[in-house]
Amino acid sequence: MAIRKILKIGHPILHRRADPINEINEEIIALARDMVETMHLAPGIGLAAPQVGVSQRIITIDLSIGEKPEELIIMINPEIIEAEGETVEEEGCLSVPEIREKVVRPAKLLVRGFTLDGQEIEIEAKNLLARVFSHELDHLDGKLFVDRLSPLKKSLLYRRLKKQLSLDI
Repeated sequence: MAIRKILKIGHPILHRRADPINEINEEIIALARDMVETMHLAPGIGLAAPQVGVSQRIITIDLSIGEKPEELIIMINPEIIEAEGETVEEEGCLSVPEIREKVVRPAKLLVRGFTLDGQEIEIEAKNLLARVFSHELDHLDGKLFVDRLSPLKKSLLYRRLKKQLSLDI
């Protein structure tokens, strides 16, 4: 296992749709393990492959940040099947350091994808888990949580980030 560098806002991979995974091989399994280790060390509760420079559709989620191994979710080619309700909560992102903003997300989701051993799974997610799934799936579609903000708020935020991180965004 290895710790991977988490890309920051402005990197092109973060702003494009990730490719589906057609075969679960040793490379994908190693990527998943690296992502879990990177997420836990950050520390974070979710990570998408584009955040570590790999444009493929795989996410890791662990609301316990490594405290409860049985709660770890690794999902390949995840997709939202159903979404219900709406909730507004503050969120942040490992790729957008030191920024937290209120974002509207579904209150409940049904997500389908595959495990590392190729089994199709469906997970009903509510509250924080639904928010994290929605956030990570946005990453797979080339969106960051700041893209969900109002145009004015987004513009002010990008201006601040440009100065703060010396980004070309």
